[in-house]
Amino acid sequence: MSIRDRLSGNEAIACAMRQINPGVFAAFPITPSTEIPQYFAQYVANGLVDTEYVTVESEHSSMSTCIGAQAAGVRAVTATSSCGLAYMTEMLYVAASSRLPITLACVNRALTGPININNDHSDSMGARDTGWIQLYAENNQEAYDNYLQAMRIAETPDVRLPIMVCQDGFITSHAVENILLETDEKVRAFVGEYTPEHHLLQHSNPLAVGPYDTCPYCMEHKVQQAEAMKNAKRAVLEVAADFARTFGRKYGLFEAYAMEDAEVALVLIGSTAGTAKACVQRLRERGVKAGLLKLRVFRPFPMEEIAQALSHVKAVAVMDKSEGYSGCGGPLFAEVRSACYDLPNRPLMTNVVYGLGGRDCAVEDVERVYRHLLRMAESGQAGPRYLHMGQRSSEQEVL
Repeated sequence: MSIRDRLSGNEAIACAMRQINPGVFAAFPITPSTEIPQYFAQYVANGLVDTEYVTVESEHSSMSTCIGAQAAGVRAVTATSSCGLAYMTEMLYVAASSRLPITLACVNRALTGPININNDHSDSMGARDTGWIQLYAENNQEAYDNYLQAMRIAETPDVRLPIMVCQDGFITSHAVENILLETDEKVRAFVGEYTPEHHLLQHSNPLAVGPYDTCPYCMEHKVQQAEAMKNAKRAVLEVAADFARTFGRKYGLFEAYAMEDAEVALVLIGSTAGTAKACVQRLRERGVKAGLLKLRVFRPFPMEEIAQALSHVKAVAVMDKSEGYSGCGGPLFAEVRSACYDLPNRPLMTNVVYGLGGRDCAVEDVERVYRHLLRMAESGQAGPRYLHMGQRSSEQEVL
């Protein structure tokens, strides 16, 4: 029986960590993820976990500690945001290439500079090609549920990749919401024990982790890593199916909201999905066939599935909460547009970059995007493909 409670997203993640009881937590604080190690430190002090809680001098050291612990054969976790994740970047690549299923709670915050502590997705999107699996949450319940599934996904034998569980800083991390928690016993039974086939403390089969990889071997290892990321898609769906059987809440690679007969649709990530759903409901009441794809899994990117979900839509706006600085759109737009390239009848597509540095996005703002899509669908012309929404400027906006 699920337990009804009211928690912030940060406390929900810390609660999931406590229930799993990892071997090592390497902690260095940074806003807005600081509450996660703070809550967990209380669990350690109160004897609710037997985790080795390691206070380190930087985020680089935090990930280095996780790498050492996971390589030694125990589950290692950490939490960070923004510049903390950027400071880990070197070690993110090491963790992925060493095939160590570390679990990182990323509370999304804008990257400096200028200095900004509010939400966008520039931190995790900046780490999108480091080889980590990435899950994103719309709300506190999804953040908790994603964390319960994360370790099983990452530890799948033909995956064995680190995983990033992302939620929007302050919007979900600090907001208190009603939430369903599971009992400690059911969580531990679902997640299971970590029993790696190979680890540093296995005296019967000595191994090295992170050796110099010469050219006759490096590419082969990179291909194995790429294949593991492909395998992660299947693992995500298998774990989600077991989660639904066990706890009754269903998840997939993305959520298709009102997409069955949609003529115009948005594709986006994170908490803005709740705002967009309210807008879709409002438009549907007026007879507008609006829909929404909310991505839960960004790595591995569900290319074929997204293309299929958008194949019948006339016009699509991909909303990026991160600037790609490519000169032609944000990172999500590049991936979604590529996914649709082989469709025989491609939808018209535009990119809307929004919400940078915590800029608000209201239902009325989302409605402006849908109105823009309706004009595209009616005219058959895509118009400008790279727009920013919400800035104070005379530059072209979504009108």
